[in-house]
Amino acid sequence: MRLSLGVHSEMELALAALHQLCAPMLDRLERLPGPQREALGTAFGISAGPTPDRFLIGLAVLGLLSDAAGKRPLVCLVDDQQWLDGASAQVLAFVARRLEAESVGLAFAARPVGEELAGLPELVVEGLRDGDARVLLDSVFTGPLDARVRDQIIAETRGNPLALLELPRGLRPAELAGGFGLPGTAPLSGRIEESFQRQLDALPAETRRLVQLAAADPVGHPVLVWRAAERLGIGAGAATPAAEAGLLEFGAQVRFRHPLVRSMAYRSVSLRDRQEMHRALAEVTDPQLDPDRRAWHWAQAVSGPDEDVAAELEHSAGRAQARGAWPRLPRSWSGRRC
Repeated sequence: MRLSLGVHSEMELALAALHQLCAPMLDRLERLPGPQREALGTAFGISAGPTPDRFLIGLAVLGLLSDAAGKRPLVCLVDDQQWLDGASAQVLAFVARRLEAESVGLAFAARPVGEELAGLPELVVEGLRDGDARVLLDSVFTGPLDARVRDQIIAETRGNPLALLELPRGLRPAELAGGFGLPGTAPLSGRIEESFQRQLDALPAETRRLVQLAAADPVGHPVLVWRAAERLGIGAGAATPAAEAGLLEFGAQVRFRHPLVRSMAYRSVSLRDRQEMHRALAEVTDPQLDPDRRAWHWAQAVSGPDEDVAAELEHSAGRAQARGAWPRLPRSWSGRRC
């Protein structure tokens, strides 16, 4: 099985999600026909060459998956499709439409379904039935819960498992007894983020800052995060309370409990502090090994037009086009010389 995750902060990085899916199989690259091998090698920066044709990139990925499934079936799961970069979404949808005799299954999880997936078979995942929702909700509480309060929670969450697990966290018994989640207009995702926000607010200040710094880094590379943390004066002990709270963990990668934890933590930072964090991450990102990510961090760190940053973004766009992808400038960037 192969897994690829759409990461909101990587939407600007062309072919990032496709590389995440294909990287473990690149030892099979030599088995592809020459034009396809050269196209995918150039797209992933493995080799230099002319701008590859996107059609050849799609065929190469299809061939790579088919070869990997030669001895036993292969299932590829692409989670959070709505957060894929545009180039990866287009290529993966191209592959999905051409899986016929291959022993390959390609499944996307999306909220909502992107236009790239139009025409593919679709299965709508509904919420849990009331009985199953009660069992899951009871697993969260160590003490008794009033039946009327339980029914209100189940009705308001509509069987959403994440909401059932996360919304009650951090609420006092008096709040639950007084009527959980009084009717309001906030969407469910926003109320789940509020629950995560309460958990973040309960952490020590230095730990909150580390969580927010990790949320600003799309790589999830612990060495980079810790180098940036050192520049910001954050000590090594700051990670322990966050891990104990279950919000994120530092291992081979920095992993958040849920993407909404990352988005909540990132938005909880003031603009000035957020720019400071991106500046620290840019300074510790290797300009030779990862120039595109470094340029992205610099773009997020400046408060207005900057000639040096604009030049780096132009170079990044050129590299993306040379790989057969297309760039998307950060939403906070308004252009050069404006």
